[in-house]
Formats: sequence, C-alpha cells, structure tokens
Amino acid sequence: VALTGLLGLCAVFASWHIQMRVREYFVWLLVLQTAVMGVFTSLDLLLFFLFWELELVPLYMLIAIWGTGRREYSAMKFLIFTILGSAFMLVAIVAVFLTPEVGTFDMLGSAALLLPIGGLFWLFMVAFAVKLPVWPLHTWLPDAHTDAPTAASVMLAGVLLKMGGYGILRINLGMFPEQTVEFAWVLVTIGVISILYGAVVTLRQTDLKRLIAYSSVSHMGLVMLGVGSVGVSQGELTITALNGAAMQLFTHGTITGLLFLSVGLVYERAHTRYIPDLGGLAGRMPVVAVAFLIAGLASLGLPGLSGFVSELLVFLGAFRAYPIPTALAVLSIILAAGYILWMIERSFFGERRERFADIKDASLVEAVPLALLVITIIGVGVYPFILTDLFRIGLEPMAGLLNGGG
Repeated sequence: VALTGLLGLCAVFASWHIQMRVREYFVWLLVLQTAVMGVFTSLDLLLFFLFWELELVPLYMLIAIWGTGRREYSAMKFLIFTILGSAFMLVAIVAVFLTPEVGTFDMLGSAALLLPIGGLFWLFMVAFAVKLPVWPLHTWLPDAHTDAPTAASVMLAGVLLKMGGYGILRINLGMFPEQTVEFAWVLVTIGVISILYGAVVTLRQTDLKRLIAYSSVSHMGLVMLGVGSVGVSQGELTITALNGAAMQLFTHGTITGLLFLSVGLVYERAHTRYIPDLGGLAGRMPVVAVAFLIAGLASLGLPGLSGFVSELLVFLGAFRAYPIPTALAVLSIILAAGYILWMIERSFFGERRERFADIKDASLVEAVPLALLVITIIGVGVYPFILTDLFRIGLEPMAGLLNGGG
C-alpha cells in the first residue's frame, strides 16, 4: 500500500507534460491507483477479484490512447493475457466458496481451514504467474512497457507486477501451505529459469524500455525462488526467504519506477530509446544521469542500495534448501552487472553527440519524483529493518503453517 501511494504520486508528477485529453488521462490514472489499492487491502476473495479486474480497464486505456508505437496491439495483448489468467482465478474462487467446509469468501476464514485441494493451488498460481510475470507467461510485458506512457510504465512495473507476488504470498501460501511445500521444487525451477532467461534476453535488447522490462522478468524470478525455498527450509530460514521475496517486491517497484521515470525524461528530450543512437547525455542531463545510475546500481545489487538487501535475503534463505538452483540464480548478478553497466555507459557516457547539444535537464517538477525514489532506495539499502521488521509480523504466522505442513 505504501509502495502504491509513493509510485502513484510519482506517476502524477511524471504526467505533467500530458496535453491530450488531460482530464480523462488523470481519471484513468486515479482509477488505476484505486483498483491496485483495493487489491492490496481486500480480505474478501470476491472483492479481491473485482479490484483485480477493475485494474485492467484504466491500464488498457492509458496504453491504447496515450501510448506510442504499436499501442493498440500492446494494450490488447496485455488485456488478453491478464483476462485469461483471471479466468483461472475466478474458477478457483468459486470452487473455494463451494467447498463444503468453507462456504465463505473471507480470506482469513478460508486460510484457517488450510485447504487441501492441489488443483485450486495451481489455478490461483497461474493467474498470479501471468501478472508477476514469470517464464513462459511473460511475453505481454515487454510490449506493454515499450508502448505505454511513462506514468503507466511506472505503475505497471512498480505496482501491478507486485499484485502477482502479493497474491502468491497472501493466497497460495496463506491458504494452501501444504501444497506450497509439496510443489516448492516446481516454483524454484520456474523461478531459476525466469531469472536466467530474463537476464540473458536482456543482454540482447537495444531499446531502453524493453531492456528494463526483460530485467523485470529476471528479478521477479527471485520472488518465485524465495517462495519455493520454503519447501525445504525450516524456522528462521523460511522467514528469511519469504522476507527476501516480500522485500524484492518492494525494492524492485522503487528501482524500476526510477528507471522508467529516467527513461521517460530521456525519450521526451532525445526522441529515441534506441541505445546505439544515444550517448554523452550525462553532461547535458546530470540530474537524470545520477538518478539512472543509482537505480541501475541498485538493480544489479550494489551493497548499500535496496536491491542488494532483497537479493541477499532470498539467496540466504534459499541456499540451504536448494544449493545448486540458488548458485545458478546467483549467476544472474553477473549478467545484470553486464547489461546494466553496458546500458548506462552506452546511453549516458562516451562521446557527446552534436544533435543532443541543446537537451535540457529535468525541471524541478520532474526532479521531485526522482528524488523521492532515490531517497527510498538509499534509505532501505542503508536501514532495511524499516521493512524487514514489518514484513516479519505478517510472515511469521505463514512460516509457522509451512513448517508445520513440512
């Protein structure tokens, strides 16, 4: 909820330059924030589903009307993928309600019964895996990101993907702990494939937005690794892995939000996101360059920044449970260092190009969201207990169920 509020404010600042159908644009942006807030605060499965579906409409409109490139195609692809995933969730919610010993949509009441139905676990998991997204259900994400306006990209990467991770923690772990333990190895396998596949494909990207989008697939694989490691881990390691997964959701939201804000400012001024055409922008746009550099270093897991904390917790919690898959996942840090540093060097440093001689830096209004996210990334990186202690309160009861089920 705090992440949604923070990035929602940043999205409004990022929309200062919108000139077409301004009132309608902000209506859709605020409806989107309302729907996401509803998902994170619902304790009723039916309400959860309604808010989950409500979020589709404003994001579709934002991409289809105010986007660039193949915006109608990207918006429709996002809609189709998410609706198909939601169909699985609707079937699962109805089945939970019709289960004789349940008879309620109340999440907490259903969780207390520890539902033993493995099929429902996977129906929910498919819906959340599409939204997260993980391989092979990720293909809508790069298109949606590439063609979305800056504010929509910030909300999409920063908050909407987190709905999938939140659903896995709240519903799959909370209501199906036995199935989570039983199928943990499947989640770990999917997570490691997503981590490595996302990182390798990211190396091949030449568009700034597509590069960040594919890196999100890699980073969201860490959430699956953290959740899956509970199948073997016990006690404190279970909480460490889950805390890492929850932290990854928050830290990735702020880091990618900052990256997309920076890329949006670059695109507005340079009119291109094609990396080989950029270069030497740091001298012309020092504020944007510093923000982009901090976000990039946090994304590759530099100690002292928030990305390092979440990755470290996931790896610590997962290593004893699954040493070989975790070791493979750690390789993604090397790949991340490669594509992040390559992107920064090619875009902001190197030879100054003559056609960018008149480019201006971020204005005061545009610098406000950059500063907010930089402070958050450094603050959580230096003092992570602000979040880890908070997450622990919610995760300890789940860890107790998992260890009991294991």
